[in-house]
Amino acid sequence: MIKLSKMTDYGVVIMSEMARLPGRTMTAPDVSLYTGLPVPTAAKILRILAKSPFLNSQRGAHGGYSLAKAPKDISIAEIVRAMEGPVAVTSCVDDSVDDCSVESCCPMRGGWEKINRALNTALEEVTLSDMCHDTENVSTAARPFGMTEQSVQTQAE
Repeated sequence: MIKLSKMTDYGVVIMSEMARLPGRTMTAPDVSLYTGLPVPTAAKILRILAKSPFLNSQRGAHGGYSLAKAPKDISIAEIVRAMEGPVAVTSCVDDSVDDCSVESCCPMRGGWEKINRALNTALEEVTLSDMCHDTENVSTAARPFGMTEQSVQTQAE
């Protein structure tokens, strides 16, 4: 099974929530309130994503995190790479840093690269904007205690 880690999944969830209102700056408690993730988990993921070129970090009393690019310009592949590093299905694909002990005599040598390219292409073609559109109703339904966007926004301030 090819499976992303929970932290990567949560990274996409956090980025999708931030993309719903791209102009806002959010703190880890804000993200926790909107997504239901524990504050420490949200904080850890935000710190990781802040090292990428698509999320800005601002210190201070009015600090927090905000998108550095439009959601339509952030691919899911970028988020996955920020959280996990290069996407590779096996250790013998071009971008992998792992060495394979049987690479020189493997009958599949180079064969996995086509699958790896297809997987990376698929992740590149889906944008954060696409994910937000697909999850818009889920995000609204998951508000704590049936809160509306307005009441959650007011509580976060």
